[in-house]
Amino acid sequence: MFFVIGLGNPESRYSGTRHNVGFEVADLLAQHLRFSFKAGRGEFLIADGNVEGTPLVIVKPLTYMNQSGLAVQEVQEEFGAIPGQLLVVCDDFQLPLGQLRLRLGGSDGGHNGLYSIIYHLQSDEFPRLRCGIASSSMPKEKNLLADFVLEQFMPEERPVVNQMLERAKEACLFAFTAGMATAMNEFNRKYPSEQDSTNNQ
Repeated sequence: MFFVIGLGNPESRYSGTRHNVGFEVADLLAQHLRFSFKAGRGEFLIADGNVEGTPLVIVKPLTYMNQSGLAVQEVQEEFGAIPGQLLVVCDDFQLPLGQLRLRLGGSDGGHNGLYSIIYHLQSDEFPRLRCGIASSSMPKEKNLLADFVLEQFMPEERPVVNQMLERAKEACLFAFTAGMATAMNEFNRKYPSEQDSTNNQ
């Protein structure tokens, strides 16, 4: 069994914001697999089914970003999941817009959703897929970052965002079917915009 947990905030006013990248990836993945979200037995939505004979569960916590760990803990208890079976998808303001970074574990990196999950699971040994949101529109003052992540992407950023979301969906599938190590080798390379600029030099 494999779990993809997309992080975000549940209200419609947060739809399309930088902090809701995880939700968008979860939606794309569910749409691709023709899974439908329904209420889970806790504070989360769930879309599940079998892919190549193996159960895949897509989760969207409804506890808001800063309390994501509460919902993930509920999922863990209901399904008996171990941290290594959970692939958490979230935004990352320390990565350039469009870049993906798969990791098997590690610190929260300043992300409140990851901090909450680590706290409630009492473990940081769960895979995570970070999706870069840093851009020229990001404020340099740290006290303004909380507002930045809750804003919509700039219109000119959206093509790169959409490409990143599509690649993130593929990374989740790749991690599920081929394993995390293979997925890390494939998706932690330069992201397309970097490759294009390199090729044009």
